[in-house]
Amino acid sequence: MTFEQEWAELRAAAAKRTALQTNSVPAAGGGGGGEKDLVVNRDDLGAIGNDAYDLLGRLAKEGDIARSSTFDAATALTNGNFVSGSAVLKVHDFWRTHLKTLLDACAQISNHLDYSKAQHAKNEAKIEGDLMRISVLTEYMK
Repeated sequence: MTFEQEWAELRAAAAKRTALQTNSVPAAGGGGGGEKDLVVNRDDLGAIGNDAYDLLGRLAKEGDIARSSTFDAATALTNGNFVSGSAVLKVHDFWRTHLKTLLDACAQISNHLDYSKAQHAKNEAKIEGDLMRISVLTEYMK
């Protein structure tokens, strides 16, 4: 069997496994027995987003406390012809880089969860509106 044939068979099998199933349950061995695997409420998203925002604020304030002292120590050691001065400066630079990465990640998490919460509320309102129109039509058809 050639690579292309094997690849085509694998893709077809994967497509068959992940095909949309409406009004049915997955075949045996296909998941959590009809139970929902993931449930997220708006309150959960808000709480996690708030925690990420709080962590961001604390990190921005407290994560940079030692930076200026570390830089001063690296400068003093380097000026005193100590080899460790460059190593301390490296630690300073690594910490600064990693702190910035962590701050960016916390900001993205907080922003994304706030966005998800707002989007979920908009989607919920739209679905409720759509269902309301259907129920009105159903009443007229009786």
